[in-house]
Amino acid sequence: MSPHAIYLEACRHIPGGVNSPVRSFRAVNGYPVPIERAAGCRLWDVEGRCYLDLVMGWGSMILGHAHPRVLDRLRSALSRGWNFGALTGEEVELARLLCGSVKNLEKVRLVNSGTEAVMSAVRLARAFTGRNMIVKFDGCYHGHSDGFLVGAGSGAGFLSVPCSKGVTENQVSETLLVPYNDVEGLEEVFRERGEEIAAIVVEPVAGNMGVVPPLEGFLSSARDLCDKYGSLLIFDEVITGFRFLFGSVQELFGVEADLVCLGKAMSGGLPLAAFGGRCEIMEGLSPLGDVYQAGTMAGNLLAVTAGIATLEELEEMNPYPQLENNGRILEKGISEAAEEAGLPVKVNRFGSMLSIFFTDKDVRDLEGAKGSNSGMYTTFFHEMLKRGVYLPPSPLESWFLSASHGQSEVEEV
Repeated sequence: MSPHAIYLEACRHIPGGVNSPVRSFRAVNGYPVPIERAAGCRLWDVEGRCYLDLVMGWGSMILGHAHPRVLDRLRSALSRGWNFGALTGEEVELARLLCGSVKNLEKVRLVNSGTEAVMSAVRLARAFTGRNMIVKFDGCYHGHSDGFLVGAGSGAGFLSVPCSKGVTENQVSETLLVPYNDVEGLEEVFRERGEEIAAIVVEPVAGNMGVVPPLEGFLSSARDLCDKYGSLLIFDEVITGFRFLFGSVQELFGVEADLVCLGKAMSGGLPLAAFGGRCEIMEGLSPLGDVYQAGTMAGNLLAVTAGIATLEELEEMNPYPQLENNGRILEKGISEAAEEAGLPVKVNRFGSMLSIFFTDKDVRDLEGAKGSNSGMYTTFFHEMLKRGVYLPPSPLESWFLSASHGQSEVEEV
């Protein structure tokens, strides 16, 4: 079947033809490219065309596609069965690796997705503090649980409104919204509601409005406010965990979170995520405590095996200097090409994540990201696709480099 025929058939059986909306290419006025296979940093579509991949499973394929170590381990695991619904030694090994490499993780619970990790961490924070209100930042994505599908409300204050049908106002009424990087706004919301706030949830490096790094003092101010008012600080590191160093960005910024959510880079590309923190908080979870969380597929042998193999490879090979260097080269090359072409382009980068914005203004929050010329990105996306470079099909998503990208691939981009 042709790519378009596959998409039309998909639309007959799957809403919009895709199982995650950003894959639909609607943000770039196009149709999805059905992929047949992948290896390293390359994708091949169903007609055999090859693309240099800068989506990399939305950041989950940090080692590259079909990495030999992960593949070998998965083949071995398959021969044993793959979902026992019972404790395995591999679950214990992965938990040990996570607790030994991520600051402040004394205990960890394995789950299947980043959405599930953040949802569960928030429930745990509410139980631990005895409070209901959660602070999040406009433009940060923490999964599709009801309480986080919020947008900025009109009128005064920091109240949120649902940004998806099927989500009631009551379900988001306990989520307070503040612009990312806005320390004054964060201080104001705590002055008004601090005694009601259970936790701040934040992407320490935002990756869902494009890449927006934190300004100096932003994360430390969040930590200080949580300490002052008795709230918890939750780092949503589903994207950033193991992406910039072997562990958590807490170490890069010198800010300690109370709970950390992990996924993507630690997962080996399989459905796997985790959340964890201090014993006194984590032991509130059932079966020790009264906070219920469960999952039939949680800790299944295949996902955990991929996670262990990925973490072992990352620790041994230490790809992070290479990832930083290639990110720097790519940022410089794009900026120079834009300047030569006379185009207003800002490149936001943090390590091996970057985004380009067609604007002449610095992008520090969602408002700035939305001020970028999305029509120019659409044209750019399709022209790059024609030239064999597969970019995120949205101007507000991050590009990802992997350990399988060398300097020659960066020069190709």
